[in-house]
Amino acid sequence: MASVPKLLLLVLCSYHALFANAGGDRSYKVVSIDSLKSGSVCPESEALIVSVTSQSTGVSTDGPCSMPSLDEILRQDQLRAAYIQRKFSVGDQQLRAAAYTQRKFSGGDAAKAGGAGGVLKLLESGATVPVMLGSSLEYAITVGIGSPAVNQTMLIDTGSDVPWVQCKPCSQCHSQAEPLFDPSTSSTYSPISCSSATCTKLEQDKAGNGCSNSECQYYAKYGDGSRTSGTYSSDTLTLGSTTIPNFQFGCGRAQSGMHEKSAGLMGLGGGAQSLVTQTSGTFGTAFSYCLPATSSSPGFLKLGAGTGGSGFAKTPMIRSSPIPTYYGLRLEGIRVGGKQLEIPTSVFSSGLVVDSGAVVSRLPKTAYSALSAAFKEGMKKYQLAPPGTSSVLDPCYDFSGSSDVELTSVALVLSGGGVVELSPEGVLLERKGRYYCLALAGNSDDTSLGVIGNVAQRTIEVMYDIGGETVGFKTGAC
Repeated sequence: MASVPKLLLLVLCSYHALFANAGGDRSYKVVSIDSLKSGSVCPESEALIVSVTSQSTGVSTDGPCSMPSLDEILRQDQLRAAYIQRKFSVGDQQLRAAAYTQRKFSGGDAAKAGGAGGVLKLLESGATVPVMLGSSLEYAITVGIGSPAVNQTMLIDTGSDVPWVQCKPCSQCHSQAEPLFDPSTSSTYSPISCSSATCTKLEQDKAGNGCSNSECQYYAKYGDGSRTSGTYSSDTLTLGSTTIPNFQFGCGRAQSGMHEKSAGLMGLGGGAQSLVTQTSGTFGTAFSYCLPATSSSPGFLKLGAGTGGSGFAKTPMIRSSPIPTYYGLRLEGIRVGGKQLEIPTSVFSSGLVVDSGAVVSRLPKTAYSALSAAFKEGMKKYQLAPPGTSSVLDPCYDFSGSSDVELTSVALVLSGGGVVELSPEGVLLERKGRYYCLALAGNSDDTSLGVIGNVAQRTIEVMYDIGGETVGFKTGAC
């Protein structure tokens, strides 16, 4: 065979190296530092914990940057993760292996909320609304409530069920972008009666709060200690060009511990009260979303998401009958720099929940230790940030003076073999404007439930096919 000139050989090798790192499962990506800035979260030097409640309106007024610092956000995130883990470990460490098992979505939850459950008939092809990144690393949509419709910006949360917005009159409300929803101005508003089956179901699901003037009351407390209460109600919900009559939600009269300047929260969990279950008779039992990486880029939420689309890495969905809110899955492994780490698959046996309301992903201790060590090795050319840069996240890097970085890739290997490579914005989280930390953390052991937080989900379309019992991931979707 004729010899290949050395110059041509060098060109061919360079060409191969370039595209070996440009395809799937590559060892690193060259990314600009600017692309890693989310444009969210108040700088620590500007974060104010100041909130004064007006006696006349009940609405708190805040300073120019009254959102919590990243330290406070991560503290609350830890509380949320611990709360979820406690729910799945009460009385039996094997609950995740036994009760937290795959189940066929029977449509029972949807039927109790007026939906059509697993019926294949779709009355509407779907509804899509934009998703925005908020200043507390949470994600929100804007919907219309009432007749005429009044815009309300609500956080989206797959880790809860009861939708709610702040309402007039309000005894304790935080400040929000839009005026408070005033039910007296809506011709279709109706408080739900205490004698209704809906109110009984709310009580059964531990979201009821008794009665007031024969009106059903709700109460929701979240893992970070925040809470809301008020009148459980129904009104017309507008999603883009689609209207949903008799949508059930909480009309919040008293809230505490909320920092994001949203009107309320839209529960996307699997329980009877969630948006997904309530609209299943209209859109079916599949939905998806894509969470944008920055506050200036758009994402989306789709109800009635198609389940046969190409490009998704899919894995079986696991659900808990006693705790139907959460959508879970299992991993088989983790790849760092294109190489699968030597982690026994048994380490992942407790499973993980996919949580749009959580920030940081939590992995079994053994898995995180291996991931952290491999990531440090892949990034050893870069300077580590000073000790104590973050009390939760490690490692952290100081990229001062750099305009771009060769970021070691991180990918999750799903049960069934599908691989999801995290985007660069899903791997690192900005800290104090100059430091960047690995946005994953370890549990204290290998038996606690894991969490896939919203940072890891950035730019990935996450599809929840409840009827088909699968979760899908499609990279580069927004």
